[in-house]
Amino acid sequence: MIWIILGIISILLLVFYYNKKNAVWGGLVIGIILGLITAIIMYFQGSGFNWSIIGKFVVVCTLIGFGAELLGKIGDSLKHN
Repeated sequence: MIWIILGIISILLLVFYYNKKNAVWGGLVIGIILGLITAIIMYFQGSGFNWSIIGKFVVVCTLIGFGAELLGKIGDSLKHN
């Protein structure tokens, strides 16, 4: 259930940050790459290809990207004050 909630939050963040180069979309790309690498490694170890691992990596990395965006905005506001 928590992954569904976090997934919805990630989708909303991606919609909100659409058409901008930012850390949220960068997190999505990194999550896809890391998730695919992990799923492929798990496949060759005999566990089978697990799509949910890719989804979890995407969600976590997107949220980390949002955190990086927030830190950038906080840093900019502190610099200007």
